[in-house]
Amino acid sequence: MVKIGVIICDRNRTCTGNKCFKAINERDGAFADYPKDEPVEVVGWMACGGCPGERLESAPADMKKFGAEVIHLASCYLAGYPICPYLEDHKDYIESVVGLAVRVGTHPMPANYITSHSAIGDWKRDGAEKWLRDITGNPRASEKYDSTNPNFLKRSP
Repeated sequence: MVKIGVIICDRNRTCTGNKCFKAINERDGAFADYPKDEPVEVVGWMACGGCPGERLESAPADMKKFGAEVIHLASCYLAGYPICPYLEDHKDYIESVVGLAVRVGTHPMPANYITSHSAIGDWKRDGAEKWLRDITGNPRASEKYDSTNPNFLKRSP
């Protein structure tokens, strides 16, 4: 069993986490590398606390106390306009000070977000490509997580 913590961008502090939890259960996005036969336990779910990361000094450490082996900085860090300007600082702090591995991303980036960010050009401008590989590399998964898609949450035959 792998134990993880998830930190979300404070802009999405009221998020229910449905897409992240779906991605964990279905091993999509940043969870595609986790073996399907190995349970994943979420030991913590917390918003960063707002720029520049008010809860960064306490949340990952608390998650570590409850057994977290890796912290996922949720896909919403990259979904907003602009992307989180502190993403790299958060990653470096958690790895260097707290001593936990960090993965950037959770659920696949929905197709409508990929289209919008591509048109605007902010991902390229802000150097986000290095973080997007695990959550944008599967077009079918991106369609599956696009809530503007009329077939969203409908089961395939």
